[in-house]
Amino acid sequence: MDEQKREKWYFKTGSLIVSFLLVGPFMLPLVWAHPRFSKKSKLIITAVIIVMTLILTMLLVNALRSLGSYYRFLLDEKF
Repeated sequence: MDEQKREKWYFKTGSLIVSFLLVGPFMLPLVWAHPRFSKKSKLIITAVIIVMTLILTMLLVNALRSLGSYYRFLLDEKF
């Protein structure tokens, strides 16, 4: 009886956080399959994950642009 009531490892909060940090929005099916979350909670979590993913993507693009301009600057200085 205890085994049936135990939560699966992939539904634990820590596992959900780690999976978001590792695979980002690809963990959303785990959120939607979670038996304890209400529909409202699932929608809020989904919105937060989407916003965080967009922000992190914009930061990555800006970092890559800065890195590219830095390398162009270094190459122009040498020649």
